[in-house]
Amino acid sequence: MITDSHCHLDFPQFADELDDVINRAHQAGVSRMVSICTSSKGLANVQKISQNNPSVFHAFGIHPLHVHEEPLITLDALLDTTKHPKMIAIGETGIDYHYSIETKDLQIESLHLHITAAQETGLPLIIHSRDADDDMAKILSSRYKEQSYGCVMHCFSSGAELARTALDCGFYLSMSGVTTFKNSNSLREIFRAAPVDRILVETDAPYLAPAPYRGKRNEPAFAIETAKMGASLFDMTFEKFAAQTERNFETLFSKVKS
Repeated sequence: MITDSHCHLDFPQFADELDDVINRAHQAGVSRMVSICTSSKGLANVQKISQNNPSVFHAFGIHPLHVHEEPLITLDALLDTTKHPKMIAIGETGIDYHYSIETKDLQIESLHLHITAAQETGLPLIIHSRDADDDMAKILSSRYKEQSYGCVMHCFSSGAELARTALDCGFYLSMSGVTTFKNSNSLREIFRAAPVDRILVETDAPYLAPAPYRGKRNEPAFAIETAKMGASLFDMTFEKFAAQTERNFETLFSKVKS
């Protein structure tokens, strides 16, 4: 059994068959899912999904591509969301210069706020980073030196330097379906060089379906294909790799156990 550590079960692509999607995940061997809320307006629905499904947990943060859509969330408001018993992480937050460099300053301000919330609560941070390796490395490492916090680099597809910075801080790298793509050799090498006790598995569903489902709507059940790739990269049996990623998940997302 494995955990899909990052999916978006509240997205409209799943609205008409959410129960079936969750059941297919269980049948495939995905025992738990973390549904990530990316904006304040979606929080109530994500909370409802996790409350109604024992195998679903949730995280909340303001996605960097959404920071301009509403007033910047306050630290108190963000901290208040962490009181929910099934909210196990803060994010996703981060920096995305690929789609929205014009909101750079606001993205960075929001990222700092989320880091502070992670430091104050002890909940791990979920990071989205795209085309922002240098700024992301500087911010994450400098804030970690000030006060430690847990963190996962969600759907990691950045460069080797950012991977090293994250790992040096004790952070985790999360494998998505991108690692199964034919043109992802350099990314696979980054994961292969990482400690296996710092690896998580995710789908980012409904996006980035792994081979052999590439081009289709992704769903948590497909995390098994990414885990198979992970087992191959680390020269482990699927069962041993799955067990290791479960230990990794429970170490980082420790609130799950309570």
